[in-house]
Amino acid sequence: MAAHEETEADAEAVKRHRALFRAVKRRRNPPLRRTDITVTDEAAVKRAVKAASLGNAMEWFDFGIYSYLAVTIGHVFFPSGNDTAQLISSFATFAVSFLVRPLGGMVFGPMGDKIGRKKVLALTMIMMAIGTLAIGLIPSYDTIGFWAPALLIFFRLVQGFSTGGEYGGASTFIAEYAPDKRRGYFGSFLEMGTLAGYTGAAGLVLVLNSALGSDTMESWGWRVPFLVAGPLGLVGLYLRLRLDETPAFQKLEDETYHSASEGASSVESTAKGDLAKIFREYWPTLLLCIALVGAYNVTDYMLLSYMPTYLSDELGYDDSHGLLILIGTMVVLMLIITQVGKLSDRFGRKPLLMTGMVGFLVLSLPAFLLIKQGSLLAVSGGMLLLGLSLVCLLGTMSATLPALFPTPVRYGSLSVGYNLSASLFGGTAPLVITALISLTGTDLVPAYYSMAAALVGIIAVACLKETAQKPLAGSPPSVETKEEAAELVEAQAPAPKF
Repeated sequence: MAAHEETEADAEAVKRHRALFRAVKRRRNPPLRRTDITVTDEAAVKRAVKAASLGNAMEWFDFGIYSYLAVTIGHVFFPSGNDTAQLISSFATFAVSFLVRPLGGMVFGPMGDKIGRKKVLALTMIMMAIGTLAIGLIPSYDTIGFWAPALLIFFRLVQGFSTGGEYGGASTFIAEYAPDKRRGYFGSFLEMGTLAGYTGAAGLVLVLNSALGSDTMESWGWRVPFLVAGPLGLVGLYLRLRLDETPAFQKLEDETYHSASEGASSVESTAKGDLAKIFREYWPTLLLCIALVGAYNVTDYMLLSYMPTYLSDELGYDDSHGLLILIGTMVVLMLIITQVGKLSDRFGRKPLLMTGMVGFLVLSLPAFLLIKQGSLLAVSGGMLLLGLSLVCLLGTMSATLPALFPTPVRYGSLSVGYNLSASLFGGTAPLVITALISLTGTDLVPAYYSMAAALVGIIAVACLKETAQKPLAGSPPSVETKEEAAELVEAQAPAPKF
């Protein structure tokens, strides 16, 4: 009898324990409510995508100008004598702006997590426009000597510092506005903006080269694209200032306000924008971000920034012809990049990213062997092979990277990781490739360099968790219609017990 009573008591204790466990679990993971879900406003999403993408296009227009005028800038700002030394000096100045990009990311990223994405993106736009406009006003080396390259380096540093807050902010902005099931599609417009900026810069340089000739370009024509940056910057600033803050950040602010009102400690209620917290708690994800961005940026800058110089300086190709082929390649990529974004929404980010990385590993050497043939058809074919591999990364990365980090530290973490990697591997790619070609005597260095980057990328993608069609970490689900929200609540409701 006593044993029976003891068994019943044990059973009751187990029941109480299970009930307590379920109650605690419900408090930690409460059932999803309709008010928890963000129903996106399609018009607002499109405005956000347009402002972020156009602003990004203008930033990379400014940055692309320098790449496509590297040879001319070398002649204008550095002592004459050795063309290779001038070119290396020019690319070193290109690379120096990347030295301060991590600093820009460390300043602007946490700032964006504290005061909002919109304000910081407006500030980066102003700084980039000022830096680019100022470069167009610097006198040549023949006029002011040492001060010419010194001023060039200073304003390149301004450009680099502002760019440190650009990509992380723009990709975060679009990712937090977009519905979960279409984040890849809307994110791909950001990289369409990058391609449009590069295409606009290359097109303007091509027109000026053709219309003015090399002597006039070195005299004053090179200044025109830089001076255009001022008005373009004002347009981008206007677009960004008209936007509202992202829904995810607004919800985070509301939660922080309510926590503070209820007497939560300042440490608990102001987790946003903590740089030390990023390095302390998210370093494994930061390393993954750095590896992904490094592989992506080496191939990106090699094709979109360095290739015209490679064609003209290493293969003796005409400057205008090289730019024309690159423009054609980028236009093709712009036509298909949003379809790549849609594919990443449907099949996942990892398959698209792996396709791009494997493409660079397998196709880089054949592509450069084709390019070395020198004919229009061969060069175009080689560039297209590289471009099709790159577009798999371009169309997917801007939706992949923001999903790595939770909302309170997303802007800061992504800005730090992205810019550390871009500084170490992306911006140095033209300089390293030019130096290695000079050292080794082989013009296939770009192929080997991109293959090495692709190997790192393959490992990084293999370690990546799939995030397609899932809510951003630390943010509620985001859907397109109220009906979809109701279905989501119903699907996650506990099943009735009978």
